[in-house]
Amino acid sequence: MKIKLHCLLLIALALTGVAGAAADKASTGLVMQEARAENLKVKGPKTYYAADKFDLSDLPAYQPKEKVTGTIRLWGSNYIVDGKVGEYWEKEFQKFHPGVKFEYNMLTTRSAVPSLVFGVSDLGISRRVNTQELQLYQRYKNRDPLEIVLATGSYNVTGWNPGFGIVVSKDNPLTKITFDQLDGIFGAERTGGWIGTDWHPEFARGPEKNIRTWGQLGLKGEWADKEIVPYGLNLRYSQSTTISEWVLAGSDKWNEKIRFYANFVGEAGGKGSNMGFGRLKRGLNDDLAQDRYGIAYIGSPVGPNLPPECKLLEVSRTPDGPFYAYTIENLQSRKYPMYDEIYGYVDVDAQGAVDPKVREYLRFIVSREGQQCVQRDGKYLPLTAEVCREMQQKLK
Repeated sequence: MKIKLHCLLLIALALTGVAGAAADKASTGLVMQEARAENLKVKGPKTYYAADKFDLSDLPAYQPKEKVTGTIRLWGSNYIVDGKVGEYWEKEFQKFHPGVKFEYNMLTTRSAVPSLVFGVSDLGISRRVNTQELQLYQRYKNRDPLEIVLATGSYNVTGWNPGFGIVVSKDNPLTKITFDQLDGIFGAERTGGWIGTDWHPEFARGPEKNIRTWGQLGLKGEWADKEIVPYGLNLRYSQSTTISEWVLAGSDKWNEKIRFYANFVGEAGGKGSNMGFGRLKRGLNDDLAQDRYGIAYIGSPVGPNLPPECKLLEVSRTPDGPFYAYTIENLQSRKYPMYDEIYGYVDVDAQGAVDPKVREYLRFIVSREGQQCVQRDGKYLPLTAEVCREMQQKLK
């Protein structure tokens, strides 16, 4: 029986695109967790860009609406406390409100919404909540939580919600791509798609919009009839859900030939982990680098995450442009459309009211002072003035 199960496991790994060293041995969740923790000990204390990288003078200054006291209980993303931004937010906020204390239970984004539902937290910090998490909140509360953007995702730090790049071979003549074209490449015909817990049949599309050859993108000569080979991360990861929501209209219908990859522990003494993109013999990056006709979505597609054999495409939300390159400036300004975000989720009462101390804390985070803390930590990117004002309006 054990032999049969082992064989089935190897077949499953091969079918999902995890090959070579990864297929020799299953990478168990607890082993991955240990490797991940070691990796975070290195990345957490580091700053990856200067504390004065961006001019934040146009962001609204924090002005307390009322004096607050008490304890704010935070659950959710470990990256807030593995880095320094949580500590910076706390100390700077206490200059205005010395009577506020903080309790942290920050191990995973998956706890952010359940902790609100069951009353053990005041603020949940997470990547954007998925359909199941939102449905959990709605079933118990019969309303939505308040969602506030806290920072823009990183440029080059995996884990800290980095932006995504679209990567192809350097030999590929293509230089730019649109969301519609990405839908055609990575997606398939569908009967609709999701926004949160709402199903939208108007998002349906037929197979005639599938893009399966490079010639369909206008490439000529030897490229015209060559099949596109798409690469991505398996559907149990939030990165694929994010791509689905951006370019597949919230659909779970993917290209039938996409090669999906999973994280697994690296070889070097069992230290570190291959967080999706290629430090083993047959990681996603390694296979993509050898595939002249491949295309992939990759988080933090710079430095070691971008194979030297590959290049990044400029991206536009619309067919007519404008197209933007993956740069730190274009991510922070949100001109490049595939930036990610980190969110705060707050419980609201039936009248939409928020706990005053939590409201003040969130107003601080989305102010100039709060975003200076983000920049000082040097991993997430600070919000723009426009986004800060939009978030402050939501908190009124």
